[in-house]
Amino acid sequence: MKIVANSSVLIALSSIGKLNLLRDKYKNIIIPKAVWSEVVETSWGEPGSDEVRKANWIEVLEIKDNNLFMAINESLDYGEAEAIVLAIELKADMILLDEKDARIIADRFNIVPLGTIGILIWAKKANKIESLKKELDKLKNEGNFRISPKVYHRALKAVDER
Repeated sequence: MKIVANSSVLIALSSIGKLNLLRDKYKNIIIPKAVWSEVVETSWGEPGSDEVRKANWIEVLEIKDNNLFMAINESLDYGEAEAIVLAIELKADMILLDEKDARIIADRFNIVPLGTIGILIWAKKANKIESLKKELDKLKNEGNFRISPKVYHRALKAVDER
């Protein structure tokens, strides 16, 4: 299974000490150079920087289709655009990203998007975490992750938590 990730999921899960959930679920993931640069090189000391740098189960690849990148990059940031292009080039099974606009573009290219909350829902159902509510609250309060009340309650309902 080929899984490509954008920086948002890596940073969010790292901010609550749960980056390992990606390894548990997928064994390995692939990120483009722009995501590596954003998370590891330009955000030294921030959540995800050290965790991603040390994760030998994360592979970094370069994109090849710069024309497609330029077209997608008009409406997304570098990391999101490279992640989508890399997912297309690799015929990835899934792309990990949170941003709504990026998810819409991934859908247009028939790439299945999954975000941080989806990973946490899986983790709760797989008994990898004790409480989704606890992790969502940490994500909001410690990770400064924006989540609407509607999405928050829908996620809790998906795992029968209140």
